[in-house]
Amino acid sequence: MATRNISLTPKQNAFIDEMLKAGEYRNDSEAVRDTIRALEQRRAEGALKLENLRVAVSQGIAALDRDEYTDLTAENLDTYLDGLAAR
Repeated sequence: MATRNISLTPKQNAFIDEMLKAGEYRNDSEAVRDTIRALEQRRAEGALKLENLRVAVSQGIAALDRDEYTDLTAENLDTYLDGLAAR
C-alpha cells in the first residue's frame, strides 16, 4: 500500500481524533481512506448528474428542432404548470 504524508487543519485533525475515540475507525489511515471513497462516490454521482443533464439538453434541442414545444406566456404559465403537476 502506498504511503503519503498529508497536512490537516486543527479542525480536521480533531474530527479524526473524535472518530477514532468513538471507535468508528481503527486508525487514521482507515478514516482517511473512507473519506477518499466518499469523495470518489460524490464525484462519480456529479459526473452522472452532468451526463444526465447533457442528455436532457440534447433531447430538448431535438424537440425544438422537430417543433415539439409549447409556447408559454405569462397568462398561460400557471395553467400549464397546473397541468404538469396533475400528471
